[in-house]
Order: sequence, then C-alpha cells, then structure tokens
Amino acid sequence: MKILRTIPEVREAVGEARAKQRTVGLVPTMGAFHEGHLSLMRRARQENDLVVVSLFVNPTQFAPNEDLSTYPRDEARDAAQAEAEGVDILFAPAPDEVYPHGFATSIHVAGITDVLDGASRGAHHFDGVATVVTKLFGIVRPDVAYFGQKDAQQVLVVRRVVRDLDLDVRIEACPIVREVDGLAMSSRNVYLDPAARQQATALNRALDAAQALHDGGERDAGSIRIAALKVFKDAGIHPEYLELRDAETLEPVADTTRDTLIAVAARVGAARLIDNHLLKGDA
Repeated sequence: MKILRTIPEVREAVGEARAKQRTVGLVPTMGAFHEGHLSLMRRARQENDLVVVSLFVNPTQFAPNEDLSTYPRDEARDAAQAEAEGVDILFAPAPDEVYPHGFATSIHVAGITDVLDGASRGAHHFDGVATVVTKLFGIVRPDVAYFGQKDAQQVLVVRRVVRDLDLDVRIEACPIVREVDGLAMSSRNVYLDPAARQQATALNRALDAAQALHDGGERDAGSIRIAALKVFKDAGIHPEYLELRDAETLEPVADTTRDTLIAVAARVGAARLIDNHLLKGDA
C-alpha cells in the first residue's frame, strides 16, 4: 500500500491504473477506523481493481465549538488496518494541500441540508462535506465511491451533488455496522465512558421500538415517534432531534406508507451520536 500526501501523487498513481483500464473505488474517511470503515474498504476491494481510501479530518465541516482539535487521530493504526484490507492507496493530505492559501469556493446543496444535522449543526457542516467530497472526486476520479448509511443525510447530499453537477461517479451506501448491543459504530464512540457507553444503547433501542411498531402495521408517524421518544425518556436522554422524514427528499411525513427515514441525534456523555433506521413503505 502506498501512503500519498499530495494531489499530483494521487493523480499520477490513479492515472497509471486508468491507462490499464482498471476500475477505481474510493472510500472517503476522516480516519479513526472501525469495523464500519473496514466494511466499506472490503466492499470496494471486492468490486474494483484499485482501491483508494482518503484519510482527512476535514476542518470545513466542523463549527468552532465542535471537536476538530480532539477528533481521534491515529494514522499509523489506520494505515495498518487499511493495508490489511488490501487498500492500494491511502491518501492522507495536510489541510493546506486540500485548502491552499486563497481557497474561496464552497458547494451548497439547498433544501435537504436545512433539516436534521443541517439544522442542528449549521449550514457550514454540509457545505464542508459537499466541498471536500467534490474535491476528492476531482482528484481521484473514482468509478464508485462508498459511504456508510449511518450518515444517511450525508449520502443524500452527496448523491444530489453528483446528480446536479453531472459527476461521473456511482455512489454506494453500505449498511450500518453495529456493536453486539446495537450501538452504531462511530469514531466518536471513544469519547464514551462506561456509563455513557451503556446509556448510548438507547439510540438503537429507540429506533428498534419504532421499527417494531411499523413492522406491526402502525403507519402514523406521530405514534411511531412517541414510541421511540419513550425509550429516550426512560434512558434519561434528550435527543437533539428525533424525526421521521421521507427517505429521498427529507420532507416531513405524516405516515410511513412510503420509505421513511427515522433519524436521531443525541448527546450522550462527551459524545454527539447519530443513528437511523429505514422504515420500508408499503409500495
């Protein structure tokens, strides 16, 4: 595996593969790898000739009061894990390689970024995501890019960027990977002390309660939300948001007859965690 730091190095390496008609898969990450990241790498390895993983803690998607300075970083560990998964290139640039002096461009996706994490974290968050992902697509020119479904809103934002800007890349959303007790794997889980770690299981338990009600035939979005909120109340957690939204447009829904995303964000101990379930519609 090659660890590359500069854009010209990546372009040269990918260009050599493309000259041989090889397919290219990209896994964008911020590092601190866990099984969720590794599952994306395995999928990319199965489906492509060349696998590129980006490792870049993107400063433009963090607000001043968020955890940019403390976000978990261990490049040596990440590199060893990526190599073990058969990754060909680990692109680990410095911030000024991605955002050189004078950088003044930002990509904003209207509508779907105004709700859920966009409302909770601010418009800058998805502007930062959309901008850095578009840059990565321009640098790597992948055939396919792989993202985790845990960041469901992010996936929708990236799909919209690809559609609206006519980018020639296929976006694959891969299933959420969970701990044995159901907690969605996240790099931020390292912030949880033992008590908070136990409390955090309420996120998936609340979503499971909503899922069970939906699977049992309930279609009223308000009733399903109330069932999920009860789990949070019992666990002593006040979610930042717990909402049912159309799975494609993120518009509010009154019922779950169409595919519906039930999404949650909550602060548990020192960590801000997100999770979601897809409630399949009747069609």
